[in-house]
Amino acid sequence: MTPVESFDYLAQHEVLRGEIEAAIDRVISSGRLILGEEVERFEEGFASFLGAGRCVGVASGTDAIVIGLRALGVDAEDEVLTVANTAVATVSAIRQVGATPVFCDVDPATGLMDLDAVEERIGARTRAVLPVHLYGNVVDVAGLREIIGARPIRILEDCAQAHGATIRGRMAGTLGDVAAFSFYPTKNLGAYGDAGLCASRAPELVALMRSLRQYGFEGAVCAEREGQNSRLDELQAAILGAKLPHLPRFLERRRRIGDRYDERLGGVVPRLLAGAGVEHARHQYVIRSEERDALREALAGRGIATGVHYPHPIHLMPAYAFLGHAAGSLPHSEALAREVVSLPLYPELSDGEVDRVADAVTEWVGGL
Repeated sequence: MTPVESFDYLAQHEVLRGEIEAAIDRVISSGRLILGEEVERFEEGFASFLGAGRCVGVASGTDAIVIGLRALGVDAEDEVLTVANTAVATVSAIRQVGATPVFCDVDPATGLMDLDAVEERIGARTRAVLPVHLYGNVVDVAGLREIIGARPIRILEDCAQAHGATIRGRMAGTLGDVAAFSFYPTKNLGAYGDAGLCASRAPELVALMRSLRQYGFEGAVCAEREGQNSRLDELQAAILGAKLPHLPRFLERRRRIGDRYDERLGGVVPRLLAGAGVEHARHQYVIRSEERDALREALAGRGIATGVHYPHPIHLMPAYAFLGHAAGSLPHSEALAREVVSLPLYPELSDGEVDRVADAVTEWVGGL
């Protein structure tokens, strides 16, 4: 029986092999491997895809958050509100600028930041809110702005899983003060290694992030401020640029797969839902089960791989014990960590494979 992988970049590579190899050859033949035409072209292309603002290519999604926070003036005296049911990178980036993460619980229906919890957590040291557009869903940033009101608190969107997602017709990554994207290979638009990007509609923030990604330079090789080395390299930019025109088609296929799962699994198993007004980017298709390990084992026995995003809420990880959170302090985040399962979802998945996964889940649930 042919296995159904949870992710397979090789299938997509076969379709795009010619374009990607041509892009790589173009870079190698150019004589320019760092911050050249490919990075500029991709930054402009992704800004056009977003439909607003300008973009700054950086070395990873984590660096995109770090540089975004630094551009917003967040430092060691500040607190940043975020969630615990996310990749460690989100919180690691907050700590890299010296700030303290303050966790909000999530809406159990969507898995997204609970805006009521934001109101409760805002304090005198709150400098920024970092909502995570998890699984391809979108946090209501407009609602978040209403809660913040006139307070001097900035918003940085974590868009690592939300390429192409929209809310009320507006693209994720154009809603806050700064947005951070990851192009890790598993993302909706994936590089062939680490890569990231910062976006903003504010020209002064864009200029500052360009400086911060390269030692604090501004044109001349002279540091105007303390920066870092976080450059999107030409090879990754060229690969991403080759894939970018295909992203709308890939997103449409992801959505069709998600709709097919909805049709097959609606009423069969609990699943995370899209927020109001959201066109989901379907980065992951997430269901819930109190018997998660047994479900995953049963699917694995039928050649179906699954994922868990994420099995450990960050506030209970040993590395962040110093923050002082006890078990039970974020009950919805903790329940999701125990129960979520990501089913296979990528554009090259066939309808037959989707049905095979849905059949296996349905039969397992029926046997309980």
